[in-house]
Amino acid sequence: MAARIGAPEARPVWDIVVRLFHWSTVTLFVLAYLIERPRDLHEALGNALMAILAIRVVWGFVGTRHARFSDFVPTPAAFLRYLRDLAAGNERRHLGHNPAGGAMVVALMLVLAGIGVSGWMMGLDSFWGASWVEELHEGLVGFALLLVTLHVAGVIYESVRHGENLVRAMITGKKRPD
Repeated sequence: MAARIGAPEARPVWDIVVRLFHWSTVTLFVLAYLIERPRDLHEALGNALMAILAIRVVWGFVGTRHARFSDFVPTPAAFLRYLRDLAAGNERRHLGHNPAGGAMVVALMLVLAGIGVSGWMMGLDSFWGASWVEELHEGLVGFALLLVTLHVAGVIYESVRHGENLVRAMITGKKRPD
């Protein structure tokens, strides 16, 4: 489809590292969730997810502008102000992550790290058979599913509210500048 005459061209926002991390995380999380056996495969999927999470954390400090934590991790005041504006229906559009989206990225990354650490702990002799570790692992997976549901709902809301396809933006890396 041809661009509208006078319409601003889309700008690069999400770099390839951010996009590969996002879609690889989706894929690996779903596969690990669905495949508990063989255990070696489940563990390999979890290890791969932890490896890309580590890469993303590093990229959050050295990556491109909108990949950096300093660009999207909100202060508590900015987060609460955004939620207030959102509830009032007058939140502004952000080229990168909005404060709620930034907080969601942090929450998902922390929960994924917790899932990975608790999964790793289940394989250690000192925690072998400790039911609390398995319960923690499963509880964090359940919490991750809740966060993913909220994330998808937020993406749908923002896409409709601001008239842009955020899924496409996470595929192409580009968003309209206005």
